[in-house]
Amino acid sequence: MSSEERRRQLGDNDAPVEGDLVDSFDRIVEEGAERLARTPTSILVTGTFGGLEVGLGVMAYLAVLHETQNHLLAGLAFGIGFIALLLAKSELFTEGFLVPITAVVAKEASLSQLLKLWGGTLVMNLVGGWAFMWIVVQAFPQWKPELETAALHFVEAGFSWQSVCLAVLGGSTITLMTRMQHGTDSEMAKIVAAVAGGFMLAGLQLFHSILDSILIFGAIHSGAPVTYADWFGWFGYTLLFNILGGLLLVTALRLLRNKDLILERRRQAPADPDAAR
Repeated sequence: MSSEERRRQLGDNDAPVEGDLVDSFDRIVEEGAERLARTPTSILVTGTFGGLEVGLGVMAYLAVLHETQNHLLAGLAFGIGFIALLLAKSELFTEGFLVPITAVVAKEASLSQLLKLWGGTLVMNLVGGWAFMWIVVQAFPQWKPELETAALHFVEAGFSWQSVCLAVLGGSTITLMTRMQHGTDSEMAKIVAAVAGGFMLAGLQLFHSILDSILIFGAIHSGAPVTYADWFGWFGYTLLFNILGGLLLVTALRLLRNKDLILERRRQAPADPDAAR
């Protein structure tokens, strides 16, 4: 008996991979197709909520940082934002790599739908976060020193190998968090993954295009010596390397791991995903 035949025998299905991976793959494709089928209005609304909920995590982060001056403890508090994203089913741009791309590769959705999701989500994450931080700054003016220090940490970093690597790690970390959450049916396990992801991103001050933009917006609102030009110079390369980190270090490897399942799904998929929906 060949090794592949043995694996088929041991699994609870006839696919050439373990049963748990098949279930996880199916969840990813189905959720990705559903997210990509959203109307433009729905994308804009869920993207706005995503910015607001990450802002909630930033508010918790600043509260703990103000009291303790400890980034690791503050990073644990930031996980509140990712828990809100998870339970409220909102949309964060950097969570849109593994799940929607898998649906597109499996021919359950189209590239145009993916671009529409990415564009609308990115813009509205920033808009929602900008608006939320204006409220936070008015409510907690005592957090200005923490906001200024955080913003300068990013905008004064400059374009270097360290900055590139921090952005790559930021993109790969949140994409792996998404993969972890889709690898289980347990809500508690998903929450643990959200807290862990928040700790890694905020606690280690990895470069994350949305999370850190919201911090920078807060600094600008508070009157810190940071401008939108400073933010945009940092945001441009951070966004690019977040995408590359999420695609190359997590998504591409997962697609390669599931290539047999993808081929099977492609054979069953409609010829025109847009027409089918």
